[in-house]
Amino acid sequence: MFLAAVLQMNSTSDPEANWHQARDLIERAAGYGARLIATPEYTNYLGPPAEKVRTAEPLDGPTCQRFADLARRLGIHLLLGSFNEQSVEPTRCHNTSVLFGPAGAILASYRKIHLFDVEIAGSVQSRESEVVRPGDRVVVAETPLGRLGLSICYDLRFGDQYRRLVCDRAEILCVPSAFTMTTGRDHWEPLLRARAIEGQAYVLAPAQWGRHDDPNLRESYGHALIVDPWGLVVARASDGPGLALAEIDLDRVARIRRAIPVGNDLDTPL
Repeated sequence: MFLAAVLQMNSTSDPEANWHQARDLIERAAGYGARLIATPEYTNYLGPPAEKVRTAEPLDGPTCQRFADLARRLGIHLLLGSFNEQSVEPTRCHNTSVLFGPAGAILASYRKIHLFDVEIAGSVQSRESEVVRPGDRVVVAETPLGRLGLSICYDLRFGDQYRRLVCDRAEILCVPSAFTMTTGRDHWEPLLRARAIEGQAYVLAPAQWGRHDDPNLRESYGHALIVDPWGLVVARASDGPGLALAEIDLDRVARIRRAIPVGNDLDTPL
């Protein structure tokens, strides 16, 4: 067993302020003994969409280097929920998660596949694909703490992606997110619990919270959660920037998968 932590942040268009907020929360979580710590989607920048490309960096740029150094200094596995990664297109970037090991090396990276293009009358309008280039690869990372399946926010609505992660033996599903208030209050927890139950896996869901300084006064739902493989919420962040922490027991994953062997009836067995 080991302790995991998910961050709840209120990122803005100021990358430096976002870094300090994330660093302080990560250090706090490590002080509690967390060995796996995950930050939300758009950790380093959440502001006007048109500015995302301007703030984009390569994987070996200063943002990732800072988080790599922090993981090494604290001796933790650290998931940078997402940052704006430079792409081959001059007008679009990738929305990318990066997993760092305790030596500071990049263990895996994942580019968000499903982009948030929605229009809900009177509340939410988003065209993420205008400034973000989608990824095309499902990623499971092998670590000493277990097999981590990577995903980001809107991916949560696409169950087939999680089936593929679990078929590749993921035991912990990571869903760094920035759900809107409109969708989050009705969909966030049910979707996370569904993925945990379907996959018989832990779900780590760091989240953005509150109003951000973009022109649309976007408000994020928050409620960072950790869900166990039975579908029970075992940790939940309160309002405001903060943490949710829970023990991860991979023997529990194995016991549940033996007791209810749904993997035997999948096209690709677990």
